[in-house]
Amino acid sequence: MLRYLPFNHPHNVRILVVEDEPKLGQYLQRGLSESGFVVDLAVTGIQGRDLAIQGDYGAMVLDVMLPGLDGFEVLRAVRQVKSLPVLMLTARSDVEDRVRGLQSGADDYLGKPFAFSELLARLQALLRRGQLQETTRYAHKGLEIDLTTRKASRDGQRLDLTAKEFSLLALMLKRQGQVLARTVLAEQVWGMNFDSETNVVEVTVRRLRAKIDDAFPDKLIHTVRGMGYVLESRAEDRQ
Repeated sequence: MLRYLPFNHPHNVRILVVEDEPKLGQYLQRGLSESGFVVDLAVTGIQGRDLAIQGDYGAMVLDVMLPGLDGFEVLRAVRQVKSLPVLMLTARSDVEDRVRGLQSGADDYLGKPFAFSELLARLQALLRRGQLQETTRYAHKGLEIDLTTRKASRDGQRLDLTAKEFSLLALMLKRQGQVLARTVLAEQVWGMNFDSETNVVEVTVRRLRAKIDDAFPDKLIHTVRGMGYVLESRAEDRQ
């Protein structure tokens, strides 16, 4: 029986799934999204290679049999430019193929068919290794978050945030003082397949601002017209 291990997601963990089988790709995207990750899906080796190199991902789930470039070629290309935890998937069960994948730089290997619970546990284990080296607490002017416990507070008062509100606040705190465009927030919190026609970013920012700022004289979340949002202190905004 598979035994689940406790795991707390680092904030806004984006997972890249590279899988050309439509049903399996959508299944993995849905399952990982429901497990708290932001998930992007690539359906060719070339697309997977480009996204992995250009994007900011916490890990990649990579199929071996892909059109354009196979998984080994994608992995070699990625390894030339960055270190990224990679879990390889394949229908092949030969020891030679598994060894080849690990020698190419894969961190773990899972044969098809597989149980989603096992894939999730293996992926969590890969992320846990890197999490030990990451900062897990961020603060600014009495506003604090703990990524491990996923708790947020301001001046000692607990803030009741939804999962997306917490992810949004974590991103803004991590990059405090920087103006973040709506597209950046959407991509980092909702994923690259985000529907740009919706106003969910604005709605979430508005709700977060109400929880963060309404009860306090020093407002921290500000709108920069035509550019986006920024988390910072502004003495002139005190009421």
